[in-house]
Amino acid sequence: MVSVQIFGVKNSQATRAAERFFKERRVTIHFVDLKRKPMAPGEIKRFVDRFGVGALLDSEGKAYIDAGLKYLRPSDSQLLEKIEREPSLLRLPLIRSGNRLSIGQDEDAWKAMLVAAS
Repeated sequence: MVSVQIFGVKNSQATRAAERFFKERRVTIHFVDLKRKPMAPGEIKRFVDRFGVGALLDSEGKAYIDAGLKYLRPSDSQLLEKIEREPSLLRLPLIRSGNRLSIGQDEDAWKAMLVAAS
């Protein structure tokens, strides 16, 4: 049975789209609400190793702009600390299925996860 782990927040349109996508395909979903439980540093590192810190950030989001990151140039380690403290900086949803990962609303990556798992 295919299962995915979705890291996101309930009020995120992209997170809801991911949940709907996988539910329609009868995939088991393990949802982690980042407002209640932050991601473990090892889990964040897994996404950073694959995509880089910059890809994880929602550079158009209010939290990103409010944090001044549009004008500041923090190091990757400083960005990781900020992400751990403030999950609203992330481009959501973050999805993991086995070793496959995706960031944001990326239906092509989601479909590839399902094909790889079958």
